[in-house]
Amino acid sequence: MAIDVTCPGCKTRFQVSDKFAGKKGPCPKCKVVIEVPSKKDEVIIHASEVSGPTDSRGVAVLQPIFREEVRLPVPLIVGIVLSVVVVLVMAFVLRLQFPGGAIPQGLTLLGSILLAPPLVFAGYTFLRDDELQPYRGLSLVLRLIPCTIVYPLLWGIYWFVFWYLEIPPQLIHMVFVVPAMIALGAVTAQASLDLEFGPAALHYALYLVSMVVLRLIMGMNGYWNVVT
Repeated sequence: MAIDVTCPGCKTRFQVSDKFAGKKGPCPKCKVVIEVPSKKDEVIIHASEVSGPTDSRGVAVLQPIFREEVRLPVPLIVGIVLSVVVVLVMAFVLRLQFPGGAIPQGLTLLGSILLAPPLVFAGYTFLRDDELQPYRGLSLVLRLIPCTIVYPLLWGIYWFVFWYLEIPPQLIHMVFVVPAMIALGAVTAQASLDLEFGPAALHYALYLVSMVVLRLIMGMNGYWNVVT
């Protein structure tokens, strides 16, 4: 078995036979006297023991699971962009169709429901933890359902409460109402999509901000039925 030696003079590295262990001799390059380390001075690094089942040769039968890096496919990115464009075009059409923001309440309610699924999916796509394998297929659909139900429901409860109380929401109300809505939405996203609380709060905020922005584009007040 060879012993690794480094010359203290020229720093050349080479190997010598183990029969010279503990002895001295000249460096073949610069002739500086080198003391060959003994075997007890060698540092031996042992490979980690194989855990789990092995075959007759001691080779592990089970292979480690490597995380596959998931990237958004181009068609999906194009689909998300086109969806955003279509929604914006429809918002401008409604603004022209109903001047002054006098859009029927039923249309705005229907829009808040129909926009929930694509917004929830898009938010999960961009806010999920890259260190975790993403949900796909039926598993993803089932996990998106709670958010697509709760998000419009929170929006509807907001409108119903102030309508029932017969008072338009003021800024002082928003200081308490908006954080409460975001917290409830974040808990929903956290439980169904395995997001951290921060990204989960952003996930619901994406939906909430989208609703407000679309109302403004359609010529409506962002948070109440007041013509702007």
